[in-house]
Amino acid sequence: MKIWRFVAAFSLTVLCASAASAADFIKGVYLQSEELCAQAKKDSLQSVIDASGLILSARGIESVEYNCEFLNVTRATRSPAWAVTALCQEPGHLFPDTLSILELSPTQLELVSVRQVDPEGGQTDNGGTYVLCDGVTMP
Repeated sequence: MKIWRFVAAFSLTVLCASAASAADFIKGVYLQSEELCAQAKKDSLQSVIDASGLILSARGIESVEYNCEFLNVTRATRSPAWAVTALCQEPGHLFPDTLSILELSPTQLELVSVRQVDPEGGQTDNGGTYVLCDGVTMP
């Protein structure tokens, strides 16, 4: 009987922790440079998308003919960071990715992917620094 109480209490704790980690996940639209943010504000976010720029938001990473949907987000307890599992796709290719997202400042995130990318292979590299673009919203 005690084991079932423990299992129920543990399950409830895990569910609450998952809900809390999703609630404090990144907010807003992030691009890979201040210049791209300025372009998105001046022209449109679609102009950045059309130029193959990567857009990071709470739902994933998006670009022309490329996207990564965030499936599971877990908040770290010792640092301002998250571990994320994602399902990514580009024309003719679907693959999983595991990412870490570290909040460097309230307006800057560092994203690291476990995926190995050949720089000459034409693959999209999810990693890098992303900056918050105030006033820019997802289409």
